Amino acid sequence: SFHFIQLTMNYSIIEGKLTPENKTFYKDQGYLIAPDVLESSEVDKLNQEVIAIGTGKLGNFEGLADAENLSDEEIIKKYAAIHFPHKISGLMKEYAGHQYISEILSGIVSPNVKCLQTMYFIKAPGKKGQAWHQDEYFIPTRDRSLTGAWMALDDADVENGCLWVIPGSHKDGYIRQRIKNDDDSFADVEGTDLAPYTAEDFVKVEVKKGSVVFFNGYLLHMSRQNLTKNRFRRALVCHYSSAETMLPWDLDGRIDPTRDFRDIFIVAGKDPYAYKGTEDLIKPFIRPDVLDFNTKEGREKLKEQKG
Repeated sequence: SFHFIQLTMNYSIIEGKLTPENKTFYKDQGYLIAPDVLESSEVDKLNQEVIAIGTGKLGNFEGLADAENLSDEEIIKKYAAIHFPHKISGLMKEYAGHQYISEILSGIVSPNVKCLQTMYFIKAPGKKGQAWHQDEYFIPTRDRSLTGAWMALDDADVENGCLWVIPGSHKDGYIRQRIKNDDDSFADVEGTDLAPYTAEDFVKVEVKKGSVVFFNGYLLHMSRQNLTKNRFRRALVCHYSSAETMLPWDLDGRIDPTRDFRDIFIVAGKDPYAYKGTEDLIKPFIRPDVLDFNTKEGREKLKEQKG
């Protein structure tokens, strides 16, 4: 009977403390789910904060809509996502460094962890999904330690556009070919060639608000369009890596190439590169409705904007 119990235990779920079984599951499957990390009041606080950000109350930045004569909800509905909200919001930065999240990251990434970016997804009714991708394609760590923490700020299910993953797809350890996206329900110009995977390999990650999903930077994942009439699918998504790795990241051409991106902050342990100091390289921006990040066209467009 012991063997039977072992088989029916779901090691994808972190029940409080990270267990050796959770770690093994993460290594093999590439993701973990921690329920009930944030209380309802904390979720509300974060969702209120994004209204302050999106209406320009915390400062102006690229892509902000004209807020005149619109309700808060009408303004927020205009945005797919806000990138780097922690650069103008102490609250967003505080939650990116949330103690429980940092503890889990220390167990699956490295005792020393740095936060590289934050993104607040709004995904209002009707907003498109994001095609299959690997996060390391966009954020190239040198030691393959990139890890996402996806904090659900609404219940996320198939209807409003929850995450989907292909368990174990990170294990090849390489960046797959990017191909043209023809699916109009995705915002992307390109997606990832999934072969040999098929729809039978797709696993939906439906979670309650306040849950956190952790996933490996090589894991194939996507989210579909929000098909509901009246439900958001908000999430604060942060990307981390070992503090040991250097990060040659130019943010898809938004900043000058760098051998080691230093617009970071430490969330666990210590920074072996503290002697370099940190830099203020990036400002928040609104995610465009058509996603051309790290494509040839996208890079050329940014080059032109920079002049």
